[in-house]
Formats: sequence, structure tokens, C-alpha cells
Amino acid sequence: MNAIFDSAAPSGTGNGRVTDLLSTVLFGSDARREHGFWRRLVATEPFRRPLWPPPGPTSDERLALAHARLRALNDALDSAARPAADPRALAALHEWLAPVDPALATVAGIHYNLFLGSLLDHDAGSFRDLSDFLRLRRIGTFLCTEVAHGNDAAAVETTATYDPGRDGFVLHTPNAGAQKFMPNTSPAGGPKSGLVAARLIVGGADHGVFLLLVPLTDASRALPGIRVRRLPARMGSPVDHSLTSFDQVLVGRGALLGGPQGRVGDDGVFRSETEGRRRRFLTSIGRVVTGRICMSASAVGSARVTLALAVRYGGHRFVSAGRASPPVPVLAHRSHHGPLAEAMATVFAMSLLHRRVLDRWEKAASRPPAEREAAERLVDIAKGWITWQARDVIVECRERCGAQGLLENNGMTELVTGIEGAITAEGDNLAICSRAAAGLLADAVRAPQEEPDPEPESGDLADLRFLGRLLDQVERIRWARAAARLAGAAHGAPLERWNAASGPALRGVEAHAYRQAAHAYDHAITALPDGEARDRLGELARLFALRWVAANSGDLLAAGHLTAGQVEGLTDATEQLVAAVSGHLPELAESFALPPELLADWPIAGARYTDAYDDPGASWHTEAAREPSGSAR
Repeated sequence: MNAIFDSAAPSGTGNGRVTDLLSTVLFGSDARREHGFWRRLVATEPFRRPLWPPPGPTSDERLALAHARLRALNDALDSAARPAADPRALAALHEWLAPVDPALATVAGIHYNLFLGSLLDHDAGSFRDLSDFLRLRRIGTFLCTEVAHGNDAAAVETTATYDPGRDGFVLHTPNAGAQKFMPNTSPAGGPKSGLVAARLIVGGADHGVFLLLVPLTDASRALPGIRVRRLPARMGSPVDHSLTSFDQVLVGRGALLGGPQGRVGDDGVFRSETEGRRRRFLTSIGRVVTGRICMSASAVGSARVTLALAVRYGGHRFVSAGRASPPVPVLAHRSHHGPLAEAMATVFAMSLLHRRVLDRWEKAASRPPAEREAAERLVDIAKGWITWQARDVIVECRERCGAQGLLENNGMTELVTGIEGAITAEGDNLAICSRAAAGLLADAVRAPQEEPDPEPESGDLADLRFLGRLLDQVERIRWARAAARLAGAAHGAPLERWNAASGPALRGVEAHAYRQAAHAYDHAITALPDGEARDRLGELARLFALRWVAANSGDLLAAGHLTAGQVEGLTDATEQLVAAVSGHLPELAESFALPPELLADWPIAGARYTDAYDDPGASWHTEAAREPSGSAR
């Protein structure tokens, strides 16, 4: 039981109190309201892992299960509009559902965020009947990218041409490259409607890319003028990714999602309060930013579950300890607990950065455009860093579980492949980090240059404040290097200049993410009372920072921010923290507050994991049955 999620539970004492405090660090002081519903939901029967007979479920069976769960989820909500209107609820949905069923998280995120969220964000106050979507009589999807246009979605070629005679828009796909790429548009799961990104043509003028609400399928087939073809199977989640095209499909004028970016009036004239086609497009697809927060949440939740499984398995998988010694849990070995201790420091950092970004994005909604733009940049950076870190953590944990981690019934393979989808979804990591790098590099070029320190800084590697200053210096070094590369290519073409600076600039984005995560650690530690929980979090924070300092020790030494003695001491300091953290791994994993019902569905999580492989017809059972009833044993 975790007290922060149970109003009837006592606040706890001893280790329970420590676990509760660390859970509060991970989920926030309002965890019961923000996360409690989703945590309870994943422990209920529709979301428990079913026992599929060998050889396991087909992709279509898994997709059918995801849609059945989507309906169960929708039925459990008091209003389907609530998560669509609340970024915190959307993030929590992904944080808890993605580890249980990545396909469910995908279709739910598309329906509630990209589809319903966009409908609610546009044309505020106008009447549009959403009851079919709120009650899931129709599932919503989102059609933006095309075969030839992914991260450059502003260049999509699908057109929506206004026909004044019929007072509607004619949707058309002009070539193979303009087919909508990868939306879940098949009839699987039920009738579907989509928001289609298309170039708005009014009076022969191209006004940029807008969204239009379009019915796509009935219960069994695509509607007239619409072609839907399933794509080859995708690694990971069995979602019905498809190619979708339009052949002169007419939709009413009310299908256009209007707002400040523009609308077509009763007189058939286009009007907009937003200058520039690119800005209109970004306004239209604004929900993609919330989607990136959701991808970070999926990664955080999946990494937590995988790490908890690896820690539990490591504690009850026994191996020989040598002649005349009793077997020991594999977790006792430094080669095993060391990577998991480092993963624990990373997972806490991911969680804290995710919450920091969510807080900042929520506040930015009512702030000036410059602050909102800075918050969006941090969303992009966090999405890239968190999902990449999650992949490293998940792969490491899978390896620590050996062959057991490769079996689908132990759940890790879904999460290994699922994280690859998060890395690409809602903006490919490299693309959005490149955009963030360009913005941060421009800021670094404009910033006044600091004088280098005349001599190495004195400091203690056990002092978190000193380590924080070193993380600041790593980022400064990387931006200075990128700025120098940019200046060296000052007379080149724009692409030549960017190519010269992009390598160190992208590494600057990485350093920025580490620094932001370290600051989030520092804020969380400060908020805790003195005691064991604060000690545990401080150990994790120092281990996280030390690993990054060690990775950049050459640059820090060369720039005079570390002495040779400090560099020499990095290994011992890190090993001491690994030993400290590894001694508390089970307790730290308990702070993830995973419901017992959820863990019970993964055989690898239980001490009696071998029972999952028992054979009722094997000799050890038949011999026991043949034993005389009164025989001595």
C-alpha cells in the first residue's frame, strides 16, 4: 500500500515513510488527484495481462484488445472531454497505460489529445456535436504527415479547395507522396473520423495548412472517395497504421477547424488574424506539443516498470556463490546491481524533468509568446532526452533479466519496441532537438562571453552544489564550441553554417537536458525534510551528476574546472555512490507505487516465477500422485 494514493492509509513510519516521501517526489504533492484514477484503473480486470495460449496473440488480437480497453477506459471516465482538456490528465494517462499496453496508449493518445483536444481548442464557443466521439461511437484519429513529408509537415500536399457553389471543401491527394502516412485509419475498432491536415485553397490562393474534420470509415470499410491501405507491420505496438488518400471528397464548410489562424465566412472569404502560413500551421497542430509531453510520460512510466521488474527479478534469481557458499541473489553482484543503480538515478532524473516541464508548460499557457516559445523548446528537449534515456534504461534492464527478459509473457519486449515508437512519434527526436539546438545556439551567440577561470575550481566531488556548477560548465563549453564552429563558417550558405555547428550544438542540447534534470533534482531535495528520504534522493542526484561529469571530465580538466586529482577521484566517488544506492534498490523501486495487481501479471516479478513454467503432466507431479497415501517422506 502507498499512502499518497490511499486516503485511508496512515502516513507511514520507517521505510514506509521513506517510500511515501520518494513517491511524492516522483508524482507530486497532488498525486492522489493527478494519478490516483489511472493507477487504480490499470489494476482492474480489463487492463490485467491476459493469459494467451501458446504461441501467444496475433497482432489483430492485440489490436482488438487495445480497442476493447479504450472503450473500458472511456466508460470509466465521468467525461471523455476531461482528459482532452487537461494536459496533466493526458500525461498521467500515458504514464500508467503505456507500460500496460503501448498500443492502447497510442490509440488513446491520438483520440483524446490529437483529435478531441484539437476539436476543443478550435472554434471555441461554436456548436459542433462531439457526442459520437465522447461516447466512442466513432474513434478519432489524426492525419498530418505524408509519405514524402514527415518532420516538414508544413509542406504537405493534400489540398482542401473551397467550392463556393457547394459551400464546402474538396479534399484531394495529388500524388503518391501526398498519401497520409501512418494514421490509424482502418475500420479496426469501429467507425472512425479524422482530422486531416490539408492546404487550404480559397479563390485560387494557398492560405497554408489547416485541419478539417472528415468521416473516414464505417464499421467495415472506407467511405466513398477515401482509400485506406494497411502498412506493413510496424515494430512494436500492433496499431492499424495505414496509408490514406482522398479522391475529390467533399466536406461541408463547418468541417474546417477555425480560429485566430483563419476561417472561411458565410460570404466564402478567407480571413485570418495570424500572419504567415507557417504560424497558421503551427497554431492548427498545437496539440502536437502536448503529444510530446505524453511521449515523455510514456517513456517515464515504461522505464519505471522495466526497472522495477529487473530489481525484483535480481532479488529472487539465485546463483552459485562458489564452493561451500550458499547461493546468492544475482543482485548481490556489482556487475548486476551497478547498472541498475545507475538506471535508478536516471529514472528519477527522467521523472523529475518530466514534472518540471509539465509544470512550466501549464504555466506558459497564460504567459507572453516568448515564454510560451521557451517552454515549448524545453518540451522538445525533454521529449528527446527522456525517450532516449528510457531506451537505454529499458535495454539495460532487459539484459539484466537474461533470457527471461526476452519472453513476451514477461512484458519487457513490448516496452523495448514501444519506446522506439515514442522516439519517433510527435516529432522525431533528432529533428526537434535540432530545432531546439538552433534556438539555444542563437541565444549563446548573443550572450556575453565569460572570462575563463584562471585556475581550477576547488570543490568536493561529494558536494552537489559543486557538481551542479560543473554541469553548468559542461553546457557552456559545448555552446562555446558550437558558436566557434558557426563563426568559422560565417561566409557559407545557411545549410553549410548549420552543418558546421550542428554536432556540438546537438551535444549542447544534451548538456542542457542534463542540467535541467540536475536542477529538478536540487529542487526536489530542497523540498524534502531532513532524514532518510532526503539522503536517498541526494545519493541518486550525486550519482546522476557524477556520471555526467565523468563523461565530460576531459573537457572540464582542459578548461580548468577540474584538477587532475579530482578527475582521478571520480571513479572512487562514483563507486561509493553505486554501493550506497544499490543497497536501497528494492526500497527505491517500491516508491514507483506500482499496484500489486499490475506486478502480479508479470511472472518475472514474483519470487515463484518458476511456477509459470511448471508442467502439470511432468514426472515430478505424476510421481507425487503415485506415492502411497500414508508413506513417509
